[in-house]
Amino acid sequence: MTTTGVATRVSTVDLLGWTTEVFRALGLPPGRARAAAAALCHGDLTGLTSHGLANLTRLYLPLFRDNRADPEAEPVVLTDLGAAALVDARRALGLWQATEAMADAVDRARTHGIGLVSVRGATHFGCAGHHTALAARHGMIGLLAGNCGGQRIAHPPGGTVAMLGTNPLSVAAPAGAGHPFVLDMSTTVVPTGRIRAAARAGESIPPGWLSDVDGQPVTDPAAFDRGEAQLRWLGGDPETGGYKGFGLGLVVEVLGALVSGAGTGPSREAYTGDRGQDDDIGYAAIAIAPAALRHSKSFQRQTAEVFGALLDCPSTSDDGVRYPGWHEGERAASHLRDGVPIPPALHAELNEVAELLGIGRL
Repeated sequence: MTTTGVATRVSTVDLLGWTTEVFRALGLPPGRARAAAAALCHGDLTGLTSHGLANLTRLYLPLFRDNRADPEAEPVVLTDLGAAALVDARRALGLWQATEAMADAVDRARTHGIGLVSVRGATHFGCAGHHTALAARHGMIGLLAGNCGGQRIAHPPGGTVAMLGTNPLSVAAPAGAGHPFVLDMSTTVVPTGRIRAAARAGESIPPGWLSDVDGQPVTDPAAFDRGEAQLRWLGGDPETGGYKGFGLGLVVEVLGALVSGAGTGPSREAYTGDRGQDDDIGYAAIAIAPAALRHSKSFQRQTAEVFGALLDCPSTSDDGVRYPGWHEGERAASHLRDGVPIPPALHAELNEVAELLGIGRL
């Protein structure tokens, strides 16, 4: 561990080990605690810090405290058709359970060319890209579409009440010898974690992330939790593609909730201003095995050419052209070598957690 003026650098081994101990102290069995730690630390490892350890006290500890997540939950397969299955997660911690669902989808795809594991009764699963990247590591294409259960924080275009969550969507694929392609996005302009991180840091946010009831830009991130601003859809105004972000949000709702029977955002309860909670999350974990449909080496050559061509594309910037997942892969490589930077305030917060749970300091 090394400390600088702005951050403490912690080795990935120490960070994963400490986070595993946190989840062990919360009652998770060892293997599940390790999987949950890997999923949570993925955010810090890749630079997606709004979905990393900053969420431990904000999101995951309250899930256990309020009995909204069950550390001893045993997911149940309700339907199994070979290529497809329906699973009730029974409030299992999504950080490990989503990884397990994707691994199951990969196993099914090896036999059938495609595997679908549809999940209901789920809880927050962290960075969706952590789970889809598992399929890419097996030479497959992974897709994860997860709604926010009954939570409603985004207004439909023209709507006066919130009806949907941020509804994340991720697709991952191999990219030859390069970092895997990993698209991991909310269907709103940004996830709420980005807004709350800015609020905690006392920073303003760019115009276009939030708007007031009249559609005017709001740059104070704290206005969101005060109820004075609403999330904007990917694309912004209807004239610039906001309906596309909203439509993608509904696609996630269809794939994640309507297939599995999970909780849904759109509900007549929303008319009273009830924003619900992100309980009974639903998602679709899908793996596609191109090697089961075509020659494996041909697929590998083509992925290398597609993503290699993008990296070599003439650019107006010295930084060049990059695809989703490339920057995250570079940050992960750097952090594996030099340690993961943990900001001072977060470091102090995590050590308070250690004291609370009776484990060693980070």
